[in-house]
Amino acid sequence: MILQALYELALSENLMNDPDYQWKPVAWIVRLGKNGEFLGISGTHYTPEPTGKKKAKPVAKNMRVPYQQGRAGIKAPAYFFVDNAKYVFGVPTGNASFNRTEGQKKAAEFKEKIRQCAEETGDPGAIAVLRFLENAANNEITIDLPDECQSNDQFGFLYEPDIDRLVHERPEIEKYWKKLRNQENPQKHDPFYCIVSGAKLYEPGLFPLIKNVPGGTSSGVGFVSFNQNSFLSYGLTGNENAPVSRFAAEACATALNRLLHYDYPDPNHPGETLLRRHIRLSNDTAVCFWSTDTTSQDFIDFIPSILEANPEEVKELYHCIWKGRTPPDLDTSRFYALIISGAQGRAIVRDWFESTIQDTAAHIARYFSDLEIARNTPKPKNRDLPPQIPLPVLLRSLAVYGKSDEIPPHMASEMTAAAISGRPFPMTIMHRAIERMRAEIGDTTWLGIERRDARAAIIKAVLSRNFKTEVTKEMDPNNREPGYLLGRLLAVVERIQQEAMGDVNASVIDRYFSGASASPGSVFPRLLKNMRNHIRKAKDSDQKRGTAFWLDKQADEIMSGITEFPGYLPIEQQGLFILGYHHQRNDLWKKKSDKAENNTPATQEQE
Repeated sequence: MILQALYELALSENLMNDPDYQWKPVAWIVRLGKNGEFLGISGTHYTPEPTGKKKAKPVAKNMRVPYQQGRAGIKAPAYFFVDNAKYVFGVPTGNASFNRTEGQKKAAEFKEKIRQCAEETGDPGAIAVLRFLENAANNEITIDLPDECQSNDQFGFLYEPDIDRLVHERPEIEKYWKKLRNQENPQKHDPFYCIVSGAKLYEPGLFPLIKNVPGGTSSGVGFVSFNQNSFLSYGLTGNENAPVSRFAAEACATALNRLLHYDYPDPNHPGETLLRRHIRLSNDTAVCFWSTDTTSQDFIDFIPSILEANPEEVKELYHCIWKGRTPPDLDTSRFYALIISGAQGRAIVRDWFESTIQDTAAHIARYFSDLEIARNTPKPKNRDLPPQIPLPVLLRSLAVYGKSDEIPPHMASEMTAAAISGRPFPMTIMHRAIERMRAEIGDTTWLGIERRDARAAIIKAVLSRNFKTEVTKEMDPNNREPGYLLGRLLAVVERIQQEAMGDVNASVIDRYFSGASASPGSVFPRLLKNMRNHIRKAKDSDQKRGTAFWLDKQADEIMSGITEFPGYLPIEQQGLFILGYHHQRNDLWKKKSDKAENNTPATQEQE
């Protein structure tokens, strides 16, 4: 079903309107005279419009080139008329090296393809390229590659009489290439039938490699392959186990390459690009999503920005989804999502979803409703906080000190699956959020506080969806769960210490948060004893006496609901502990803000 959905996407977006050609970046153009004279090398690079804070870097122009199957290994074949410096010239670039013999062999293979084309077509452009390559092989001309040239940069050829087309686009060469690509396979045995399109075929070919798969190699990774005996069955060999026609395989590969590309060229509007259809979840995992129904593309266009909580890039119609409401008038067209990783030259499908646009929007709205929580993160300078915590921030909060390369791939996949499909959150995510909250509770940097908010939101979402526990966005004074009350109490103890001692090297949070959230019975008696000492000290100060009385009253109110300090809290109560601490801390911070704004003593404000 995955291949069929990708196949339908390729057809619906006209990605295969010219199946023998594809759009790829061609970085350098080799200009040739009528007789193959070398006129120089020019670059195609341009600087696109920046889409974020980072400065845009020059990129090569996308051009229509003969279809490149993808290659890997030492026997990788040369492409037709467009290839990198190793195959075109047989020479290394500044960022890659190989021995002279290997380079000569690759260049000879590339030249041989041009020779066959020139002899059969007699095209002057092909003859000019052949003469140039022969002169280069015989060292009759010296070619200096541009200093900026990289090993994967592709070179095309421009014949002098032509102005706006490359040599491989000349009519006779195009005709030759299409004939070469569509030669009938010899009928060695009974036919197979393509599992995607139903077409008859005799020799299932190799499935093209997929580029831009996170964690995969730059040359691409295999999506469908049978390279071990353990993958074979019923006496079939290789891809006969899943026969796919060449056209269907290339359509599926093209569709997946389009989904994983940030700015895939628009085949219907040359010079423009298609909108992004994926989100990078971690260093080796991404989620792609699409619909083959053209009437539903509007909502699909905004999914990346919706999950990344970017209001500037989302149509106002869909802002309601961040408030937990489904946008109106969404249809029931099909929706597909694929979570994919790359590893050791092979693609790993981590999850696959089929639903409708309407249901998917409802699932995402519920996901944001589950996550909605009071934010302790300070407002950044000159901008507001996002309307919800972005998915990348949630995932980084599960990694060690927010390092993207430490995001657990399976958790990234499971978190995204919960958002898109509405399924329960895995308990491993809640365990991880609690673990990282304890480990990083002392990180008071802006990013550290942002990750705290994200972990609290994750815990709230798991409790709401998995345990059916009613948890509010902000502090709930009516919540009498023991874990929640103990978390609130710890936040008040922390504030009392701050009033009495000011900033200290190791606060009660640094020293006791981990123990208090798991085994309160062994920690809180000592904390309360210290709290009384801190309250007395704060009451000795005329400036802090009012706040000290108010905090003392807060602590008494919370403790009135606590009958005992349990020796151990189960995982649900540990999550509630963190939420109680988060909510109470947010509430105390808000009171402090109101006090500063109104210039009113805290005690009077409460009374």
